[in-house]
Order: sequence, then C-alpha cells, then structure tokens
Amino acid sequence: MNISRVFFERINEVAKRDVPADVLSRARRSLLDYLAVTCAGAQFQKDKIKGYFDFAQPESGAFFVIGTRKKVVLKEAVFLNGLNGHALDFDDGTNSGIIHLGSPIFSLLIPLSQRYGIGVEEMLKAAIVGYEASYTMAVSIQPKHKALGYHATGTCGILGATLAAAYMLGFTDEERYQAFAAACVAASGMLKVLDDGSELKPFNVAKTALLSLTSLQLAKAGFKGHPDPLGGYRGFLKMMSGDENTELKPTLLNGTYAIMKSYTKPYASCRYTHPPVEAAIHLKNQYGISSEMVDKIKVETYNLAVSGHDHTVIQGTYSAKMSTPYSTAVALIYGKAGLQEFGEDVLNNPEVASLTKKVEVVANDEYSSIFPEKQTAVLQIEAGGKYYSERVDFPKGEPENPLSEEEFHARYDGLMCYAGIEKSVYDEVYTIVNESNVKVIDLIKNL
Repeated sequence: MNISRVFFERINEVAKRDVPADVLSRARRSLLDYLAVTCAGAQFQKDKIKGYFDFAQPESGAFFVIGTRKKVVLKEAVFLNGLNGHALDFDDGTNSGIIHLGSPIFSLLIPLSQRYGIGVEEMLKAAIVGYEASYTMAVSIQPKHKALGYHATGTCGILGATLAAAYMLGFTDEERYQAFAAACVAASGMLKVLDDGSELKPFNVAKTALLSLTSLQLAKAGFKGHPDPLGGYRGFLKMMSGDENTELKPTLLNGTYAIMKSYTKPYASCRYTHPPVEAAIHLKNQYGISSEMVDKIKVETYNLAVSGHDHTVIQGTYSAKMSTPYSTAVALIYGKAGLQEFGEDVLNNPEVASLTKKVEVVANDEYSSIFPEKQTAVLQIEAGGKYYSERVDFPKGEPENPLSEEEFHARYDGLMCYAGIEKSVYDEVYTIVNESNVKVIDLIKNL
C-alpha cells in the first residue's frame, strides 16, 4: 500500500469540502493572530533583523516583510515573515500534535497571495487544508517524534504549508503530489534550538516556509520525487518516529478540523508552562501571595513538560520563555505573564531570580497518561507554614477554554501596540478581515 497516496487523497477530500462557517470564522481569527504576533515579533527582534539586512543586503522587491515596512523579493519575505512569526513563541498550535500550525503556513501564503492577487477567503480555505495536513502528520508521529529530538513545526509544518499553497495556486494533482514529495525530502527541525540560551527556534519556522516555497518551485519545474515518500523503512513516517509501523491518523480527527483544535496563547511563554502560570495567577489573586512569603513551589505535570522546561538558570529571553520555574515566578510576582514579563528589565530582577530558584518541576505519571486529552499541572505553594494548591487541566486559550472575543481583541490590540503599529491601521485590519472580496494585500500593505 502506498501510504503517501492514502494521505494525499484524504487531504484532497478535505480540500473538496465546503468549509463550515464556524471553521472559516476561526481561520479569520487565526490570520489576525498571525499578523499581530508577527508584527510584535519583528519589533522584538528588530536589532537582529537590522543586522540581517546589514550583512545579507537582501534584494529590494515588491513583497512585504510584515511589521517592518520593508519590501524585498519573494523568498526573503517568506523567510523573514517566518522568522518574525515565531520570534515570540506566541503563535498558535496544538498540544496533541505538539506543533505550531499557523506560522509556517501564513508566512508562505501571504506573500504568494500578494503576488497572485488572491483574496482573504480563498487564502483562508487553503490555510485550513494546510492546518489539516500538518496536524494529521504530527499527531500520527507524536510523541515519539519529539522524543527523538525533532521539532514538528519544522518537519510536519513544511507538508502543510506546501500543500496549502499548492491548492491555493491551483496546482494539478500531479504537481501537488510532487511538491509534497519534495517537501518530505526537505523536512527538518531539531529541538536542540530550545536548549542553553539558543535563539534559533524561529529559524525552524523561517526555513520551513522557505523550503515549502522551494518545493513548489521544484514541482512546477517538473522534478519528480519518490512515489511513496512517507512509506517504507527510509520514508518520512519511519524516519520521524523510529517505527516503520506508525499508524497514519485520519484527517478531521474526532470529527473536527485541525484549525478548531488549535490554541491561542494568552501568556508569552512555551505552552507547556501555561497551566502552572495560570494557577499562579489565580492563587495570587485569591490569596494575595507575595514572593517574600514563599518558601517553596512545586509543579507536578506531564512528563513532556518537564525535560527542557525545568531549568532555573535563565540565559536570556528565549530561555525564560521555555522555563516553567521562571514563567511561574513572574506570574506569581506580577499577576501576569505577557511580553513585558520576559523583557530584559524583568530578567534582571533579583526578586524574580530568587523565586525562580524556589520552583521545582516534576513529572506525574497520572498526568502523563492523560496528556494530550488534558494538559494538567498542579501548582503547590508553601508560604509561611501555609499551603496553597491549584490544578489546571485546560489553560486559557485551549478549544475547551477559549479566549472570548473581548479577550482575543485585547490581545490583538496589545501585540499591535507593542509592535508600534498605528491604531487606525490595526483597527482597519481587524474590521476588513471579515469583509467579502478583500484582497490579502489590503491587510498587510500598511503593516
């Protein structure tokens, strides 16, 4: 059996469906989220982006680098949008797939939509297919994939981004398949980028978007890939899971679109940190706990949220975002965990450093067994002889506990404000994204 053809045909069936109104509405929110996160990411790493331009001197062109007001050639726009889209680790994703879904897909689709004059709704329908492809592949190989050291956003994200663009651009069945085959060859992404102060996690998204574009170009040029790139002892599924008998999950798993399974982050840290962060905020608000009262903090959670996320020595912003002890500490001190709490001023705060070292993170077998159905953490605080505890199963932003429209809008406004975008500009984007016959260029031309 050619497992690649099975996967390809299942995705093709999804693409043929009429998109339900609620799914399309969710996709509009995902697009707004991507634009706000990418604008803020460009501001966050503006000095590094300047250094990139100074050294690389990318060729000027017609395509927008979102959040910078710079215009470059197509490949540079795709790459830099991906780099900025994941710079803050604030983009959407799913726990069950352990993957960020939107940033590679929109980083590619938006410049291509600009090039071909494509409308917002047409692009979103392609993005929905891309989400489905990325998620289906990721959920099929996780958690073995992560255990092997792979970053699914890089390895599976390229499959979704490539197929989304191939559908949007009207590729033939054969061209789509060859683009998919090329994407399987190009798939890469290591989780080592999370460790020891590395700042290269966004590079996995940037190169994923760029390699997706290259896969499309190879297919259009007539290059042919393996007839079954997923299957066999050297195929994608075996390589990425270590198991040649890996089961390919169905599309529309459990009867819902992948985009409906995605979370929106209310806190500016790794998703694994969010349950204890939320618990810390709740306990602070309920009991008025301050850092000087605390003797010890213990976080019990699922095993995947421990390794690589239990460090108390913080080596910069990226390290802080991956650290449950740091994220929990700032949540308890400030009652929030937004962009400012991961900035240099807070990183250098002795109070934060002291409380961070009091946080212990341990795996709980029960919570590990129920992940990803629940993302459980129990926060236990010992303070002055008193004990405080809270359990969180579904942190804010999960499909089971979604942001309200008011909360999402406030998050969007905050990110755009942080990015330095004029209020009149981002207000207009928020409004016209819901209008019919709007072109993608109309959303990004002033960002």
